[in-house]
Amino acid sequence: MTTPAQLSVLSQADATFRARELREKGARHLLGTFVDSAGVLRAKQVSIDRAPVFHSPGLGASPVWVIFCVDDAIAFTPSFGVVGDMRLRADLDSAVSLGDGSAWAPTELADQDGQPLAFCPRGTLRRQQAAAEADGLEILAATEIEFVAFDATGKSVAGRGGPAYGLAPLLEHAAFVDDVHRDFDHAGLAIEQLHAEYGPGQIELSVAPAAPLQAADANVLARVLLCRAGRRHGLRLSFSPRPFAAGVGNGAHVHWSFRRAGAPLLSGGTGPHGLTEGGAAVLGGFVRWLPEVIGALAPSLLSGLRLQPSHWSGAFACWGLENREAAVRLCAATPGNPRGANVEVKCIDPSANPYVVNALLLGLARRGLEERVPLPAETTRDPGPMTDDQRAQAGIVRLESNQSAMLDLLERFKIAQEILGAGLLEALLAVRRHEVEIARSASIEELVERFRFTWSV
Repeated sequence: MTTPAQLSVLSQADATFRARELREKGARHLLGTFVDSAGVLRAKQVSIDRAPVFHSPGLGASPVWVIFCVDDAIAFTPSFGVVGDMRLRADLDSAVSLGDGSAWAPTELADQDGQPLAFCPRGTLRRQQAAAEADGLEILAATEIEFVAFDATGKSVAGRGGPAYGLAPLLEHAAFVDDVHRDFDHAGLAIEQLHAEYGPGQIELSVAPAAPLQAADANVLARVLLCRAGRRHGLRLSFSPRPFAAGVGNGAHVHWSFRRAGAPLLSGGTGPHGLTEGGAAVLGGFVRWLPEVIGALAPSLLSGLRLQPSHWSGAFACWGLENREAAVRLCAATPGNPRGANVEVKCIDPSANPYVVNALLLGLARRGLEERVPLPAETTRDPGPMTDDQRAQAGIVRLESNQSAMLDLLERFKIAQEILGAGLLEALLAVRRHEVEIARSASIEELVERFRFTWSV
């Protein structure tokens, strides 16, 4: 399948047909979501009969939607102010029925003349995917989605919360888990696995791999489905990087696989663990440039609390076969990986915009291939206990966990601007720097409590 570089505009007849299909599946209204620069899901809703209008020309929205902050403040910039208007356009080709009278679609941004806006996160990923396909690449991505369940008051952890990876947490909330499976099945979103995670009340699920744009959509849709099911069972779900001031956080690791001319890049080669020259260049690019882009992958005022050694959060820019402390973990082509070799980028968390994450990593993969970035030596041990000198000699870089420093690195990284565009990068930096100011006057405990449900719906 070839991805168009901009959202395809359906004819009035085709848009009406799509709306009719959704109505026949029980939908009475359409929810259209937009993920802003703070990683927060914003939305508009229309009756299902108005879905063609939501698609084209779209619904009006101020450009400040791009610069809304975690506290609903607006981070004005030279490019984003009070003047102007844009359109949220629902992608009806990606719309799905959710059940209970609802349908969902992702949206993209256009101006009033219908032209795509360069600072649209989903549109940016779309263009990166189209360019990768033009290069002859076939790329699949899939996100591991972690969340913590709380009771309806948002104060206490739902259930006993343990044991880690145990059956008891799933049995305690069997009705909720059953609804999750039912709702995902209804929406056509396949769950690869679901299990209790390490932290109290923490659950993880993985969805099937898809092209990067569709994988980012699946990330958003999964959160919508999970939170809808949770609400029906008196649960509030937290996708915060740190739901508690202490303990483990929630990650949003993304697995990637790459093929060119029908052949995999991460297996079948003569490099380490079967890497081809191209696969080695992709991993080399990730390791080289992750320190510069961590401000977009783990970008929030709580992200640095999660991005710590000994937490399997990928706190070190290095790579290794099945090394869960490395930011870049290679999963080789073995009988244990029925989908083939893939690479997991572990330093990502749910406060990041999934479209920005996938656009950046896809752009870095393409850049790594273009520049034939050399693969550094493999890290075969936990880099945490190593001394600074040992890590320096091995070329292992500790990823920055201070939000202000992360953003400075991102701003100076010219490749990020080339991938994301000046406008989107300007918005991302402004919104996250507002968070730096919020954090100056609050304790960790206060920040965790205040923003526990910010990235939920």
